[in-house]
Amino acid sequence: MTKLFKGILIAIICGVLVLVYSLYIEPKILVNHEYDLNKEKSGESQNIKVVQLSDIHISENYTEKQLEKMVEKVNKLEPDIITFTGDLFDNYSKYGPVKETVEALGKLKAKYGKYSVWGNRDYGGGASRQYENIMRDSGFTLLKNEGVNIHIENGKKIFIGGLDDALLGNLDVDNALRKMKKDSDYKIMLMHEPDKADVLKDSELNLILAGHSHGGQVKIPLLKRTKTALAKKYISGFYTINEKTQLKLYVNTGIGTTRIPVRFMVPPEISIFNIAI
Repeated sequence: MTKLFKGILIAIICGVLVLVYSLYIEPKILVNHEYDLNKEKSGESQNIKVVQLSDIHISENYTEKQLEKMVEKVNKLEPDIITFTGDLFDNYSKYGPVKETVEALGKLKAKYGKYSVWGNRDYGGGASRQYENIMRDSGFTLLKNEGVNIHIENGKKIFIGGLDDALLGNLDVDNALRKMKKDSDYKIMLMHEPDKADVLKDSELNLILAGHSHGGQVKIPLLKRTKTALAKKYISGFYTINEKTQLKLYVNTGIGTTRIPVRFMVPPEISIFNIAI
């Protein structure tokens, strides 16, 4: 056996192993990424645990059974607030188990509520006829260019706003911020497409949560990641949108997959933010 043949054989084996891992293993490795925010607050402050879910993309490749496992994992975190930043189904017209989805999402528990926004997939494939009902029936408050103020036990207030989808909806920043009070102790905005976060750079928000990008789904060293519309500037993790106010954007890499059912070096994630207020 020549060295060349051995090299080709090893390359083929490695390629097959990577393909198997990308198709069948990493898409099912749901990881927790946890961050402590607002740490400069005093010891008397209350810690609020905010969990972000995004881009579940329920499909033949991510079934309601996997959704149930995700729900169990989230509930073990004992979140105070759960947020969902859009794209529930991958293509509702092809695979959209409404009853099972409502039953699973309805089991998510959060002390101060569950909040969601529209993603582009929530409009497409007929999903727009069901998405609002699914969110309502599973206990989520669906924010469409609006916001709510949450009062917590120590008397402090958290503002949570939500923008409509930027691709297929109609963003209205002024309306989404209308109920935000200057004396709110922490201010969060939910949105789907991260590149539109710049429209909020001069706001008084503290944190923006987005998704949509999937982190490119595949990350190969030295090669550029695949990017999608309105997720080319901000792809994954934290970004500072305004240096002066230290407004942060966090881009969640999502839970499901789209286009091709693979992930490589971009595992599905649950993001967790411990916010001291």
